[in-house]
Amino acid sequence: MLSRPVSKKKKFILSVADTGRGISDEAKKHVFDRFYREDKTGNRETGGTGLGLSIAEWVVQAHGGKITVLDNIPQGTIFRIALPL
Repeated sequence: MLSRPVSKKKKFILSVADTGRGISDEAKKHVFDRFYREDKTGNRETGGTGLGLSIAEWVVQAHGGKITVLDNIPQGTIFRIALPL
């Protein structure tokens, strides 16, 4: 009987990707900051208060996980959540 090594750090990985305009490298440094919006116009057409990703990060961290933002090649963004099992 062969035995395989078992990872003691099992994780559930959830990735959400889009093919939109993407997020600049500078904005990636701040997307999880409260009230941060890359679009500074603040008009009703673009919507949002800049709290969604901050709240998402708070919830993920409260569960011992991590959320990251990556480029979706050739265009768009990927948000990856890793939660311990």
